[in-house]
Amino acid sequence: MSEVYVARRSRLRDRWTAEGGEAALVSRSVNVRYLTGWSVPGAVLLLGADGRDTLLSPAAPTTDGRTEPPRTTGDLRCTVLPGDVPDPAVAAAGLAAAAAGPGTAVLAVEEHDLTVARHRALAAAAPRLRLTDLGRAVEQQRLVKDEEELAALRVAAEITDHALGELLESILVGRTERHLALELERRLMDHGADGPAFPTCVGTGRNSGLPGHRPGDRRVEEGDFLSVRLGARYRGYRCQIGRTFVIGPAPADWQIELYELVFAAQRAGREALLPGTEYREVDRAARHPLEAAGYGDLLEPGTGHGVGLEIGEDPRLSPAAMGKLDACVPVTVEPGVHLPGRGGVRIDDTLVVRPQADGGPELLTITTKELLAL
Repeated sequence: MSEVYVARRSRLRDRWTAEGGEAALVSRSVNVRYLTGWSVPGAVLLLGADGRDTLLSPAAPTTDGRTEPPRTTGDLRCTVLPGDVPDPAVAAAGLAAAAAGPGTAVLAVEEHDLTVARHRALAAAAPRLRLTDLGRAVEQQRLVKDEEELAALRVAAEITDHALGELLESILVGRTERHLALELERRLMDHGADGPAFPTCVGTGRNSGLPGHRPGDRRVEEGDFLSVRLGARYRGYRCQIGRTFVIGPAPADWQIELYELVFAAQRAGREALLPGTEYREVDRAARHPLEAAGYGDLLEPGTGHGVGLEIGEDPRLSPAAMGKLDACVPVTVEPGVHLPGRGGVRIDDTLVVRPQADGGPELLTITTKELLAL
C-alpha cells in the first residue's frame, strides 16, 4: 500500500510544481491521511520540492488502527516532535525555510484549513517564505477513487446493510428512537466497522424524514413512518444509507403516495449518475418529481454529495453546483420530504458513477427500497 501513497503525493507535487509552486504544507487531517496512510491527530505533511516528504506529528501520537507510531519509509520521513513544540505546522514551515537556503522561497498552504492566527504564526516562524494558497488541490485529487478505496467503501456498505437488516427482524414497537440508534451503531461494530460514519439518525412518527433529526425519547407506535439513516466507517472510508418503513400491518394511502413519489425521485437521481453529467443535472433529475407534486418548498438544498474519507465531501449535487461527474466517483442520492407534524420519507443510497458500457451506476447499499410494513 505504501506505493499508493507515494503515487498520490507525486501527483499532487507534479500538479503544484507545474503551476510554479515549490514546497507545500498539508494540514487538514483527512488530507494528511489520504497522502500518507496515517491518521495521527495534529500531524501535518510537508511536501518537499526535492521529492522528499516529511510527516511531523505531535509528541506521543495515537495512530488510527496502528500499533506503532509512523516511521520513515521510502521517501517519507516521519518525525515525532518534542512536547515543547506547540504546532507541527510551524515546525514544518521552519523546515521548509531551512531547505530553501538563502533568498525567498514559496510555501503553499491549505488556507481553507488555517485560522488567521495560525497563518500569522507560520509567516512569523519563517519570514523568508512567501505563503501562497494550495487551495483544495488535495480534495480535488480525492474525488476519483482508486480500487483500494472503492473496495473499502464496498465493505462499509456491506456492513451497513447487515446492521440494518438485522434491526428490521427485531421487535420495534415501543422502543425509543435513541435506543434504536444505539443498537444500529452497536451492530455496525459487531460486523466489523471501525465506527459509525456519522451520528445515526432514527425518526419515528412526526420525526420521520426530518433531515438532521437527533434521536430522542419518542417511542415507535403502530401506524408510524420509521426513517433511519446510518453508515459504517471501514478503514477510514464512509458510506450512507437511508430507508423509511411503516410500522403496522399496512401503510395508509397517504404514506404509500408519499413514499412512491420519493422513490421515483430517488430513482431518477440514481439513473442520472453517468460520467459527464453535470452535478446540478443530477439534482434537477431528483428534484423535479417532488417540485411537480408541490413539495418544492419542503426540499433540502441538495440531493446528494460525495463520500470517502469524509461523509460529506465533494462533489455536491445541488442546484448551483458547478462541474461534471467522473467515473469512479462515489456519491449519495438522498431525496426526502418531511411534512411538518405528520412525518415523511427519506431514501438514501451510496453509488459509484460508472459509464453505461460498464453497466451504469454501481449500487453499494442494497437493502430493499420496497415500502415494508414491519
